[in-house]
Amino acid sequence: MAFIIRILEKNGLLLFFLLLQIIAVVLIFTRNSMQRSWLAAQTAAINSFVSGYIDEGASYLQLKQENEKLVAQNKALMEALYGKEFSQKATLIHKKDTLDGTQTYSMIDGDIVFNSINRKDNYFTINRGKIHGVMPKMGVIAPQGIAGIVINTTDEYALVQSVLSVNKMRINAALKNAGYFGTLTWKGDNARIMHLADVPKYVPIAVGDTVITDGKSAIFPKGVMIGRVAGYEVDTKTGYWDISVELSEKMGNIRKVYVVRNLKKEKIQKIQDTLKATIKRENDE
Repeated sequence: MAFIIRILEKNGLLLFFLLLQIIAVVLIFTRNSMQRSWLAAQTAAINSFVSGYIDEGASYLQLKQENEKLVAQNKALMEALYGKEFSQKATLIHKKDTLDGTQTYSMIDGDIVFNSINRKDNYFTINRGKIHGVMPKMGVIAPQGIAGIVINTTDEYALVQSVLSVNKMRINAALKNAGYFGTLTWKGDNARIMHLADVPKYVPIAVGDTVITDGKSAIFPKGVMIGRVAGYEVDTKTGYWDISVELSEKMGNIRKVYVVRNLKKEKIQKIQDTLKATIKRENDE
């Protein structure tokens, strides 16, 4: 108490002056309409400023939840776009053919936890593994195009061979407009460019043509975006087109991927194994 009394004794005049100033300001803003309007405007501006930051904070807190919703939506869209197999039923020749859509592919979403693009053969790791249904030889798609093929898995993680691999990556690809297909490979010199070979030179090509997966393997569905033609010339060694394809997906910037699960892979593999057995039997004879 004595301490407070000493402070009042030393600073009494200053405190009394500040009290008078506060009373004067209050009287000015309560008795004059112009000052009241100015004060109301300033108060509204401060409230808007604070409310904006509060709204941004709330939006940030909801960002993870919204991202999960978008991932689920993308997964559903991919399954709807690529997951259907359309085949013609065997019918009598005088009857009209009918189309029956059946689910062939499902998608497993995942995040990349490690990635490389500057090696001769590149890899990335995703946070999905055996317990999530991921197995070797499954294709991996990014939001803008193909990304790679699973080569190994643990319970919770998978190692993926990137499309940017010189020695270990061959992808069946097709020119969307022309309909011709070939083999897509990477030459190791540019992380944005792959090369499509085995397309006959009489096939018409234009810069900007779309290149997609052709669906002639059990790894990728038909029609998945790969990129666009960036240039082309005749390969003097083969006589076929050497087509430069600019990837639609920036491999050094991907975060989210979808693993493609072929629901009919075992049935396809079973019939392919019969061919291997036939060849082996013919060689033995």
